[in-house]
Amino acid sequence: MAIDEHIEARRSKLAELRRSGVEPYPVRAVDTVAIPEARKAGDTEDPVGIAGRLTARREHGKTLFADLKGQGGSIQLYFRRDQLPEELWRMLELLDLGDIVWVKGPVFTTRMGELTVRVVEARLLAKSLRPIPVVKTDSEGVAHDEVTDRELLYRHRCVDLLVNPSSRKRFEDRARIISALRSYLDGNGFLEVETPILQPLYGGAAAEPFVTHYQHQKRDYYLRIATELYLKRAMVGGFERVYELGKDFRNEGVDRTHSPEFTQLELYEAYGDYQVMMRRMEDMVECSLEACGLDHSIVYQGTEVDLSPPFRRIGYVDSLREASGEDLLSRPAADLRKLADRVDVAPGTTDRWTLIDKLFDHYVADRIVQPTFVVDYPEELSPLAKARPGTEGLTERFEVFVSGLELGNSFSEQNAPTVQREKLVAQAREDGVREGSVDEDFLYALETGMPPAGGLGVGLDRLVMLLTDADSIRDTILFPHLRLREG
Repeated sequence: MAIDEHIEARRSKLAELRRSGVEPYPVRAVDTVAIPEARKAGDTEDPVGIAGRLTARREHGKTLFADLKGQGGSIQLYFRRDQLPEELWRMLELLDLGDIVWVKGPVFTTRMGELTVRVVEARLLAKSLRPIPVVKTDSEGVAHDEVTDRELLYRHRCVDLLVNPSSRKRFEDRARIISALRSYLDGNGFLEVETPILQPLYGGAAAEPFVTHYQHQKRDYYLRIATELYLKRAMVGGFERVYELGKDFRNEGVDRTHSPEFTQLELYEAYGDYQVMMRRMEDMVECSLEACGLDHSIVYQGTEVDLSPPFRRIGYVDSLREASGEDLLSRPAADLRKLADRVDVAPGTTDRWTLIDKLFDHYVADRIVQPTFVVDYPEELSPLAKARPGTEGLTERFEVFVSGLELGNSFSEQNAPTVQREKLVAQAREDGVREGSVDEDFLYALETGMPPAGGLGVGLDRLVMLLTDADSIRDTILFPHLRLREG
């Protein structure tokens, strides 16, 4: 039967239910306990009310067995025709897999050892008008007839969560990771704050923003690309350990590790530096592992990864020289462009430092497997970081990589207002799109006095990718952005 025929058949049943006096979408269900609680309580002669979705049914003449699933558990139902009102049995004949029902009855264990509700009352709570794919698991735990159409699963995540336990678990683990990170930071004296998503100026990262128009002010505004500049203002105001966990938006390309809308944890710690942030990063990975029930050794995309601290540290300049076999930082832009063409990197890019960083990704970052802090970036790539004492042209900055994924970016934060102004003005001059976009309110805060601090941004979606063995960032975002359907 074609999908449209299935839908039409269910609509016919819906109409028949209404003609028989059954309200298929009642206001509420009462006297209900969660299925896991009913299973934990076990056998009882006292009737128990539970609700959930029908996922299987097995008819045997005057008896009907069904499976009810909800609240992370499932339980078997047993209906016997001669023990139920005739109108209730007729309603059962009009039910389909996927319908949401409430049942009530005593709980017993069958001779096969299956905990079962002997139903004496039942109500339809929601009629499902679309068939849900049925995924069966055999006695060895192997799933059959799995739904693998990613376009369908991304666009209709409700189906993905219903039929793929691994997907459901991934999002449960994501929630646990977020809770664990908040608990860690709150327990270490950090204050969670909220900063504007809609901003008159965008900053804190090098990225293209989404633009919207604020009608009341008759001017364009931007969806934030980072929370950095506002969090630093809060730190100037006396919140010396501060963080925000929320959405950022970048109007750029989409691939397996990039999404235009993503979740980032950004934190700042007064009187710290990038060394302190390295320890914070290791601690947060540790508590995230614990939240997911994992030990330090995990498998990501078929490769074993050891997340035991301390993570390895390598220098940006030295690692690039060693991996490429030459000193790329001394090469002119034209030579770098030729090299980039040879290795198929950054097509169309002519900016020298952008080429260097893209070549670094190719030669170094993309090939890192075990957790590694890449430290001491060139100052041209880090306008918001402080210079590293005793070195020329390098800053106190790190990025942390695991299995080719960049999980975090950190600075010893620049707090000298005159130096910061020079860098922001120079950046605005180099980028015509940003002309006149120097954030004077941020500089005002720096001039008021910001303590030396360490800052860290963590890509939450990529951390979830790593800890749940997800191949694509879209697997970790509950409702990822997709192309609009044509027609």
